[in-house]
Amino acid sequence: MESRSQPLVSVITPVYNNAGDLAECIESVLAQTYSNWEYKIINNCSTDGSREIAHSYAAKDTRIKVIDNQEFLKAVANHNHSLLQIAPDSKYCKFVFADDWIFPECLEQMVSVAEEHPTVGIVGAYGLQEVGERGIKEYEVVWGGLPYPSRLLSGRDVCRRLLFEKLYVFGTSTSVLYRSDLVRSRHPFFNEANLHADMEVAVELLKATDFSFIHQILTFKRWRSVSLGTFTADMYTTLAGHLHCLAAHGRGFLSEQEFEACLELRISEYYNFLGVSLLRGRRDGAFWDYHRSQLINAGVGFSRARLAKAIFTRLCKAMLNPPETMQKLMKNRNAPEQRLSSQSAGSV
Repeated sequence: MESRSQPLVSVITPVYNNAGDLAECIESVLAQTYSNWEYKIINNCSTDGSREIAHSYAAKDTRIKVIDNQEFLKAVANHNHSLLQIAPDSKYCKFVFADDWIFPECLEQMVSVAEEHPTVGIVGAYGLQEVGERGIKEYEVVWGGLPYPSRLLSGRDVCRRLLFEKLYVFGTSTSVLYRSDLVRSRHPFFNEANLHADMEVAVELLKATDFSFIHQILTFKRWRSVSLGTFTADMYTTLAGHLHCLAAHGRGFLSEQEFEACLELRISEYYNFLGVSLLRGRRDGAFWDYHRSQLINAGVGFSRARLAKAIFTRLCKAMLNPPETMQKLMKNRNAPEQRLSSQSAGSV
């Protein structure tokens, strides 16, 4: 794609105390094969040298601008604030979180497919995700599940698969490219009350647009020891995210019969998870307060009777097949929620 015909892409990096990774993130943007971009780094009151790193790059490249927040904002609120900074003439918008980075062809590939199909509102791709801790680095390819090739997919079909199968192909905000006119049309862009606001906004945008998926690894997601992502893993919030998305938007994609059947399945899965959690000794107040509130906020309420039924069902299965039960307990005794959540939806 020749430079003269390249539409402008606004690249956004919200940063809070990411001095150890920020330079690599910025360098990945500078290394793009696509050249028509402007880059806004939103410093959210960092105290670790992130501000100085960002300003040092801005001093060397006029396409980079640093915006220093006057007051600290919570993560999702800061992402909304960051999106207000995109160039008014940009056609596309791309988050690159400060501890992530993108491969050199990321912008070129994503813009190319978006230009090829004007009805596309969101472009996604495979990502490489760092997993593990305590110095052991492992990597896995994530956000798959769509058939090859997937250059143009109906937004409705992608969302039906999300609601029916929990097939989550959007990744995190680093994983996708948004059309800027869609970003400008929403105030705020992300629902700040939803930890999985990136899933919800994808569903809302795909009510009227299409989706494209590139079968190539274009982004890198670093493992974070303290982040929304690790909180969602510890609390296993993806169940709540899927339930909220279904309850709030399911009727826009499903028939009433499909919706009711899908809702009943999700609620049953939720109570099964809660029953297993209780049997495994998960009794801390924050965990139960969170999930109780999520069931209430989704409009289905919290039922002690249903929780008791789920526990009874699990106990019956355990008594009928003791060897299998012991095998599962041994396999999942160390943070089962973390492993399950790594296969499901991300969070902004």
